[in-house]
Amino acid sequence: MSQLFEFASNHYLLVSAFFLLWAVFFVLESRRGGKPLTPQMATNLVNQQDAVIVDLRDGDEFRAGHIAGSLNIPAGQALERIAELEKYKEKPLILTCDMGSKASHLGRQLRTKGFADLYRIQGGINAWRSASLPVVKG
Repeated sequence: MSQLFEFASNHYLLVSAFFLLWAVFFVLESRRGGKPLTPQMATNLVNQQDAVIVDLRDGDEFRAGHIAGSLNIPAGQALERIAELEKYKEKPLILTCDMGSKASHLGRQLRTKGFADLYRIQGGINAWRSASLPVVKG
C-alpha cells in the first residue's frame, strides 16, 4: 500500500490524468444512452415538452403497475417495433425499465437510429415508486 502512495506522489501528473479520463469516460457513457432524469424531472418534461415515456418491461410487469400514459415496448422487441417509435422521433423520449440498465442500453441503440432527444429515468420504475409517484395497473 505504501508503494501505491509513493507511485502516486512520484507520478502525480500521470495519476491525475488517469482519474480525469476515467471520470470523462463515465460521464460520456452515461449520456450516450440518454440523459439521466429523476422521476420529478421526467414529470416536468412530460408536462412541459409533451415527452413520451416508453416502458421497456415485459407485458406482465407493465400491467402490474406502470406510469400513466406510457407505451409498453419490451426491451427485447424494441428494435423490431421501432416503427411504433418513429412517430415520436421529434418528441423527447423517456426510457424506463426496472432499474435503468435496459433503458441505457436501448438508448444507445436508438441514438444510432436517429433518435436524438433521449432521456432515461435514473433507477427506473423503482425510483418512480420510491418517489411516491402514481402508477396505473392494467
